[in-house]
Amino acid sequence: MKRLGIKRETKNIWERRVPLNPEAVKELIGKGFEVIVQPSAKRIYKDEEYKAAGAILSHDLSTCDFLIGVKEIYGNHLHPNKPHLYFSHVIKGQSYNMPMLKQVLRDKITLLDYEKITDAQNRRLVFFGKFAGIAGMIDTLHGLGQRLQQQMGIATPFTQIKSAYQYDSVEAALAHISEVGKEIAVKGLPSELCPFRIFLMGYGNVSQGSRLVLNALPIVEIAPEDLAKKQSEMDNVHIYLSTFKEKDMVKRKDGSAFVLKDYYRNPQLYQSRMEEYLPYASVYVNAIYWAPNCPVFLPRQLLQKMQKENYKLIIIGDITCDIRGSVAATIKPTWPDHPVFIYDAETDRETDGFQGKGFAVMAVDNLPCEFPKEASDNFSHALMPFMEMMLLNDYSKPIAESDLPAEIKKACIAHQGKLQADYLYLAEYLK
Repeated sequence: MKRLGIKRETKNIWERRVPLNPEAVKELIGKGFEVIVQPSAKRIYKDEEYKAAGAILSHDLSTCDFLIGVKEIYGNHLHPNKPHLYFSHVIKGQSYNMPMLKQVLRDKITLLDYEKITDAQNRRLVFFGKFAGIAGMIDTLHGLGQRLQQQMGIATPFTQIKSAYQYDSVEAALAHISEVGKEIAVKGLPSELCPFRIFLMGYGNVSQGSRLVLNALPIVEIAPEDLAKKQSEMDNVHIYLSTFKEKDMVKRKDGSAFVLKDYYRNPQLYQSRMEEYLPYASVYVNAIYWAPNCPVFLPRQLLQKMQKENYKLIIIGDITCDIRGSVAATIKPTWPDHPVFIYDAETDRETDGFQGKGFAVMAVDNLPCEFPKEASDNFSHALMPFMEMMLLNDYSKPIAESDLPAEIKKACIAHQGKLQADYLYLAEYLK
């Protein structure tokens, strides 16, 4: 009988999510598997719920054949010679997780990563991204309202919006924001803020989650290329949303035509073209995948210019939260109860809170944890189609020769102490 171990989450006090909910655990037990769950006082699903589903509660997972968690697993929580599945955050060569990857290789652990479970079109199949987008957009709107009121003395309906974790559910949050939207549609926004424009970077899962929130407001869609010519048509009872795709965000350095496939293959040959649009932005929402070889869309020099020339940009909602990544202002992560800091582009320093010189930045690092139950249920549902195959697989064989589906084979970063073919580049970061 194969035995699955579900690790308690220990990364921070906010992490209450689970990879599999009690309903999924009950289903696996019904198929003949054994499930051991580490007790946890903060987990969104209580120990008793897992016990009622048939799981064994134990701090000791050493007898398990396969171990899963949500966030990174460190130190003695990793079990030598066994397969583990979690968000490892190593695929960009993140320096803070290279010691963990070294341990994985040293202890001959098989490391599978949810982030790389993708289909033939490279679309992620098991993700929390939608909930990152929802929570990130709510926290950005909350930060917007507080920044306007506390720094500029401007009262707006946005002030009513709470932090995402303060809502009981996504449904409750959307209902409340819908009321805020109705107030804007009737009373309008202060003239000094209008026309009010939101830039949404990207169109994937995170962006789609953000759109669920924005749809509760009186939104009018404006294509990026139409921002300048449609100025005279804009009023104070609508919010103007521009969604940016790759062709809007970057251009070839050599001046030749943009080609999407070429950009994917050679992002280093492109540079940001955001400077031409940013004079129109009130809110900038970053919801894109970014890697170190991609262009920096908001470099410090541009932010310095924007700050000096008093651009109307109020807040940057960096849902992606790559530190010193595509947004130079994101110099540190924030927490759900303190989601915003003020970035001064002149000094390259930040001040916590909503007041100060510069731009407000929302950079909560772990956004889906603000809706832990809904995020966990959605994630569990997406993961279950793969669980039985992963549990039954013979990990003594090379992954390429195993019975794992292609989606899971692609997600194997290391096996029996060796980086897999698609991840050999990580060796450079381990030196």
